[in-house]
Amino acid sequence: MQKKIAVLTSGGDSPGMNAAVMEVARAAAKANMRLVGIKHGFNGLIGKFPKASDNYTILSLDTVLDIADLPGTYLRTARSPEFFELEYQQKAADFLKGIGVCGLVVIGGDGSYQGAQKLVELGVPCVGIPGTIDNDLEYSETSLGFDTAVNVCMEAVRSIRATSRSHDRPAVVEVMGRNCGDIAMSTAMSTASEVVVVPEVEGWEVDQVAARLSSLIARGNTRATIVVAEGAWKVMKPFDVYEFLKPYKQVFPGEPMNAYRFASILKRMCGAEVRANVIGYTQRGHEPTAQDAVFAFEAGNMAVELLKNGVGNQAIGVRLGRTFHMDLVKALDVKPVFNQHQFDLINSL
Repeated sequence: MQKKIAVLTSGGDSPGMNAAVMEVARAAAKANMRLVGIKHGFNGLIGKFPKASDNYTILSLDTVLDIADLPGTYLRTARSPEFFELEYQQKAADFLKGIGVCGLVVIGGDGSYQGAQKLVELGVPCVGIPGTIDNDLEYSETSLGFDTAVNVCMEAVRSIRATSRSHDRPAVVEVMGRNCGDIAMSTAMSTASEVVVVPEVEGWEVDQVAARLSSLIARGNTRATIVVAEGAWKVMKPFDVYEFLKPYKQVFPGEPMNAYRFASILKRMCGAEVRANVIGYTQRGHEPTAQDAVFAFEAGNMAVELLKNGVGNQAIGVRLGRTFHMDLVKALDVKPVFNQHQFDLINSL
């Protein structure tokens, strides 16, 4: 009897998701296995949409053959708050078993892996492929989309630094990464940025960054770049944005710090025309780099091979530059290790 497996993309979209789906389809076809594409992440598994065709579809190789280099995710993605409840987890497991699926490939981040783990507990073999630009699945050296996101940020910062040099204006550049500073760190290192602020360093102070920028300006560096990870605002030492900025511009009590307010504060503290830039979703909506596309190729093939042999509860990742797999539960238990040495080097001059 012909085996049937399924694939879904979940959480935030990331470059390389489509390449991974295509490679799962290619590997499934080679193994003479049928493939079901689950739409809108875990929402498709719980039948959230009235029309069955909005929840899942049969994926033929012809259907997905040309999606590998497309940004976004062909299968769509979404958050699924209902999936935290056992009732919906059981509904999803029953659905997969009911249509004869013997294994599921889950492409996503930490929350997607936790959803996969719940399905494993209910008897559905799952293999996880890390698909998140944040690179916050610590068991793996990289995740699908991370390299692409860093390259997008690198090109943006290079352009920003070019105009910063022309006008002698320092720049604040906010990048994504949620609660992980890897994009910010890699961007800063690859562009020779002078300051990096990340969520791993709790209690950082606005005054410290201002003092460093003032020191750089005094030494003739009038176009310094400050790369800030989006999650860093949550761990900064309390700073009264309203009290500081109200003499200069319209603000309201309780307004949180962001890149634009931070640039305005540094402008007044340092006496320089500091400008703010938020790179935003261009980091997600970009064609995958060669590195991400190659990882998608290797991970898609490995996932199908595991399920073909009846091996589930696995997470695929990269270790020492090579694709590998390990127990899904153990992968989720790996704790983050912050590279303090790299952080100190960026902020050292």
